[in-house]
Amino acid sequence: MTSAAASAATAARTARDLTADLPLPALEDLYRDLHRHPELSLREHRTAGKLAGRLADAGFETAEGVGGTGAVGRLANGDGPTVLLRADMDALPVTEATGLPYASTNDGVMHACGHDLHVTWLAGAAAALAAGRDTWRGTLLMVGQPAEESGQGARRMLADGLYERFGRPDVLLGQHAAPGPAGLYPHVPGLIMSAATDVDIVVHGRGGHGSRPEATVDPVVTAAYLVTRLQTVVSREVAAGESAVLTVGRIEAGTRHNIIPDEARIALNLRTQSEPVRQRMLAAIRRIAQGECLAAGCPREPEVTIGATFPVTVNDAATDTTVAAAHRELFGAATVFDPGPAMGSEDFPELALDGAVPYAYWFVTTTPHDIWNEAPGDTLPEKLAAVPSNHSPHFAPDPATVAPGVRTLVSGALALLSEA
Repeated sequence: MTSAAASAATAARTARDLTADLPLPALEDLYRDLHRHPELSLREHRTAGKLAGRLADAGFETAEGVGGTGAVGRLANGDGPTVLLRADMDALPVTEATGLPYASTNDGVMHACGHDLHVTWLAGAAAALAAGRDTWRGTLLMVGQPAEESGQGARRMLADGLYERFGRPDVLLGQHAAPGPAGLYPHVPGLIMSAATDVDIVVHGRGGHGSRPEATVDPVVTAAYLVTRLQTVVSREVAAGESAVLTVGRIEAGTRHNIIPDEARIALNLRTQSEPVRQRMLAAIRRIAQGECLAAGCPREPEVTIGATFPVTVNDAATDTTVAAAHRELFGAATVFDPGPAMGSEDFPELALDGAVPYAYWFVTTTPHDIWNEAPGDTLPEKLAAVPSNHSPHFAPDPATVAPGVRTLVSGALALLSEA
């Protein structure tokens, strides 16, 4: 057995021992409680308090309010590397339609992306690693991060002195709930998630009565042409070998049936996997917006504003290989595989300081097996398209994934901490 294989085997064996007696009823109760009480970005006060309380009970030095609503726990345990484990905490403005007995009690707000599960995993891992501190050496940083969905949280925590106050980590670990039959742990030793860019466009027209369109410049018609033309950006301006997505997420204009408004607003989201492609798409959006408005005779040029941005998520190959090896030892070789990069995005890489700190980020599949088995389709992509995905009002991870998600974090941390 090679030294790497031996280290993975040791991490898996120790993780199995440390999590053999997980307080599953209490952890599942925590998960259901967090799901019932979702909080939007930068409003995660209750969630952060719940996590901070768990960290303090486990023996961590704990702080709240970092970056606004972030929670941090620090446990120093001798000489060794500093390993940061992160869970995002915010929910989404989605009206839940799962019908679960523990469905959201906050109207119009839902944990539709699994962050309630992430917090539960982190709390369970913190308790297990603290109780088993005689098996490892180093320092653990447990970070409950706010505002991942808005792309603000990691940057806000860093600006609030996260590393100056609690120590700069040597390595970062993160994981995310994902659709797929519960019990799989996809890893990619490189690019795993895409960059995201929000773009807002304002089309300026000249309003008037709906009975006299000839006296107006209708921004709604111009916006409709613009939306249609934007669909050619990926199909005609991005090379076939590149991956990109352009989504029009919102279009707004007008107040009544018979009033032609003065302006129309369009909200776009881009997903790209390289900076040159991102810049090419932004240039195309500006050009198309200006061209359509010019063709329509708009009285002013359109406003094109770049909004929230998320970086690409690129795992450090050595770090991810180390963690993936521990997961294979713990769960079986067939449960860990490379699915290739996803078009989803994360602000987790912000914590890496422009690549100065290596990290590993992976997925934990959470679709209940009965839902997966009943989904139409014979192939993995067909079934993935049929089951509720992240951000769906029907997204309902299996509570049975609480224990495996704790074990992935515990084994990943042990694979990187020094052995006692």
